[in-house]
Amino acid sequence: MPENQIILPVLILIPFIGAVLVILFPIKDIRRTAGLALFFSAGSLVLTLLLFGVFVQDGIDEAFKFEFQCGFFPQLGSSIHFGLDGISLWLILLANVLFPLSIWSSFTSIKQSPHTYYSLILLLQAAMTAVFLSMDLLMFYIFFEFTLLPLFLIVGIWGGARRRPAAYKLFIYTLTGGGLQLAAILWLGWLHYSQTDILTFEIQQLYQTHVPVQTQGWLFLAFFLGFAIKAPLFPFHTWLPLAYTEAPTAGSVLLAGVISKLGTYGFLRILIPVLPLVAFKYAPFIAILALVGIIYGSLCAWVQPDMKKLIAYASFAHIGFCTLGMFAFNHTGLSGSLLYMFNHGISIGGLFLVVGMIYERYHTREIVRLGGLARNMPIMAFFLVLFSLSSIGLPGLNGFISEFTILYAVFTSKSQLYQLAPLGPVYAIIAATGVVLSAVYMLWLCQRILFGPLKEPQVVHEPSLEKLPVDLSRREWLILTPLALLVVLLGVYPNIFFITTKPALKNLDQQICTTILQENKYTNEHPTFYEKQLVLSKK
Repeated sequence: MPENQIILPVLILIPFIGAVLVILFPIKDIRRTAGLALFFSAGSLVLTLLLFGVFVQDGIDEAFKFEFQCGFFPQLGSSIHFGLDGISLWLILLANVLFPLSIWSSFTSIKQSPHTYYSLILLLQAAMTAVFLSMDLLMFYIFFEFTLLPLFLIVGIWGGARRRPAAYKLFIYTLTGGGLQLAAILWLGWLHYSQTDILTFEIQQLYQTHVPVQTQGWLFLAFFLGFAIKAPLFPFHTWLPLAYTEAPTAGSVLLAGVISKLGTYGFLRILIPVLPLVAFKYAPFIAILALVGIIYGSLCAWVQPDMKKLIAYASFAHIGFCTLGMFAFNHTGLSGSLLYMFNHGISIGGLFLVVGMIYERYHTREIVRLGGLARNMPIMAFFLVLFSLSSIGLPGLNGFISEFTILYAVFTSKSQLYQLAPLGPVYAIIAATGVVLSAVYMLWLCQRILFGPLKEPQVVHEPSLEKLPVDLSRREWLILTPLALLVVLLGVYPNIFFITTKPALKNLDQQICTTILQENKYTNEHPTFYEKQLVLSKK
């Protein structure tokens, strides 16, 4: 086996081995336990950065790199198959940036069962990495659902006052969506077997499966609900406010920054390429759900008295933008949505971290009880304003280019599939009001927390807890600095993203057109138009 084929399994095994060592060989010193967990989590980040460098240096192409495959369940045609392309590369990078920072942020806040806590986070990191690398749909589902167990325990044990209802609601909703997704996967695999006599769950091969017209809608619905609940997309979001708010700081960062991308990634990697005709048909309806989520989430964020819940609803509104761009059905929309996934994870993760740092000092998240903190906490104020402006989409920061790209794609929507555009200017104008509303509630938050008369609740620290300095400690601002650098880097030089993702998204465009040409055998609609689009997409 060539050496480079074991890189991706190693990327998954590093945090998994760390999780096993942390739980089986507990260290009495809590700091050392946290440091060991941070060491393994950061090891995955270092390897991811090396892969990123090799990926770019070797040249960007449409093929998957560093592929690894070995048998798993041959009776079902399933195998452990990993591969890396420009789409998964950035999501792996996002996950492996946020996980070490989340662990580092927990050093002073987690005192109860730290060995179990850090082991669960490392298990979650391994599972998340495996999801984004999986090229076998059955293995994708197994890792996709496995992420639910560590999340359930992290929220249910180390969360806030309402942690148990939050954990149960998260578990029930996402498990239900996962069941529908499993049914769709098995159905798709059976259809492929009935047509080819080959039993397989390889994603690339399942792209070629013809789904009968009478079953396309049901298969689409099962996949859509599974991914929409995980994202979450309106109206499947009702588990989100409680889970995001009651989770510990690291849990909120990972839920909003990484876990939510499982749903949007599923739309991009599976739903649209497998069922492009029906996805195009329902694109306006899905876009309306996304727009309702943007406006509704923004209005809910505006009236929240709790900082963390405000950011939770802001995250929900931003997921609408990710979804909207994909269903514009053009290359610009696909690239904008993928960029928005990464930028959303960075900015919303930074905001949750800052709120957690404030909560550790004052033991409150109520906006009305805080004010004028910029006087005594200028470093914290800098990071809060920076991440807020990133979330708003200020030109020069990372949020601007992703929002602009999506709005442009929707405004000028012209599908490769039909000569008709699925969306259009009306959708873009409505979505743009969400940008305005985000400025309203984020600037309102900054104004109330940072400026005006000084309001600091008096807190009696427990003797067992470390008393933190007034402003951010060196550890805390070092946690936030990598995210701040990414906010600025992708704001002033977004081309690094578009260069590395263009071949993979171009390959996705070609796959959609190829699927349509295959479906044309059965529908006999506009064959010459599809053939022209396929030729154009290859140029």
